Amino acid sequence: MLTIIDYQPVNTQTIIGVAASVCTAVSLFPQLVKIIREKKESDISYWMLAILITGLALWVWYGFMDEDYIIIVSNSVSLLINISVLILNIYYRRQHHS
Repeated sequence: MLTIIDYQPVNTQTIIGVAASVCTAVSLFPQLVKIIREKKESDISYWMLAILITGLALWVWYGFMDEDYIIIVSNSVSLLINISVLILNIYYRRQHHS
């Protein structure tokens, strides 16, 4: 059963896992902020985003299968940020080319 709070003491492996997850989850956040501020698309490859979004979705699925809340939460946040980058890129590209 998936539990949000695991009552085991925090170890080095958990700290490294959480730190890596946070870095991965927020990696494209600065890009998202830039797109929102400038209201224009960026030069990000759609293929790269599609592959990354697919990988993140698979990580979320894996996290549910393994009942690992760190994987579920971090990859879900990253997935939402990357989907937002993709949607805004498409939106501003269409606005710019209209």
